[in-house]
Amino acid sequence: MATKVNIRDVAKAAGVSVTTVSHALSETHSSRVNAQTVKHVKEVAGNLGYAPNRLASGLRNQRSRILGLVSDEITTTPFAGAMLQGAQEAASEHGHLLMVVNSGLDNELERQEIRALRQHQVDGIIFARMFNQRVSIPDELQGIPAIVLDATPDNTAVSSVVPDEFGAGESAAELLAMAGHTRIAMINNQDDIPASHGRLAGFRAGLARHNLQLAEGALLAGHPSTAGGRDAALRLLSGRERPTALFCFNDQMAMGAYQAAGHLGLNIPADLSVVGVDNLELIADGLWPGLSTLALPHYEMGRWVVLKLLSELDNPEEAAAHEKIRCPLVERNSVAPPGG
Repeated sequence: MATKVNIRDVAKAAGVSVTTVSHALSETHSSRVNAQTVKHVKEVAGNLGYAPNRLASGLRNQRSRILGLVSDEITTTPFAGAMLQGAQEAASEHGHLLMVVNSGLDNELERQEIRALRQHQVDGIIFARMFNQRVSIPDELQGIPAIVLDATPDNTAVSSVVPDEFGAGESAAELLAMAGHTRIAMINNQDDIPASHGRLAGFRAGLARHNLQLAEGALLAGHPSTAGGRDAALRLLSGRERPTALFCFNDQMAMGAYQAAGHLGLNIPADLSVVGVDNLELIADGLWPGLSTLALPHYEMGRWVVLKLLSELDNPEEAAAHEKIRCPLVERNSVAPPGG
């Protein structure tokens, strides 16, 4: 009686890994392998008489093809809805359903929601936050594949994805320095979070490449709101050596800077250039002139986190990854040469 051909036999004959064979012969995962390899693996499998047992595979893996996403307040705000769009599209493309729950910052409700997702036998859970912050992994996520979206976990064994905060600060400095500004100030978020530290560090590094630095008194911090930005900008712009350019922690603070400039009779961008972070279009595109800003990569982070989770589900021994996704510059009309 002939010996039954298994997936390892196919992998050996094709000169690829078992994982590559699995993906190449999968209806939902073949896109992870280039088309030429898929064709080669299928030819080898056909020549060997190998056919995967889909039913046995499903029973063995006990996969529901449902992913859970638990967030703090993403679903109730306009800031990060693109995260959900990116995650849902990636899940759908790979034959999975995304089940989303929102805690509204209620920790007990969040724990209940995680337990409920597990009762629905989701394959894995995405633990999401509305902005990059340090988080502890809830005990309820122990024993199930989990990954963190838009936050920095205290457990480095858990994969995560965040914006490249350092790169956002660098890009802002580069934009202002290349426009010819030398008297540059920053209005930062007063909160002790990775975004505040990363954007400031990147901004300093970007200035240093142009032999510039934040002068004494040119760095203020406030509440990350329109009022916080307005108050800080009034202080900066009322001084004797007022800056000709401002980098604001977010678009809301930048809107406050616009208000302060208007109150003091300053024109943007002729008298003051302003750069924000977020690309919150209700603000950035609604301000006059339009605000140049670094867009947070919400959609890209949503896609990345689902694809990484699916990869870890298929390969349980895969190493954790901590991805930082670039924040692209969206140029409008808030930056001009000093005095221009």
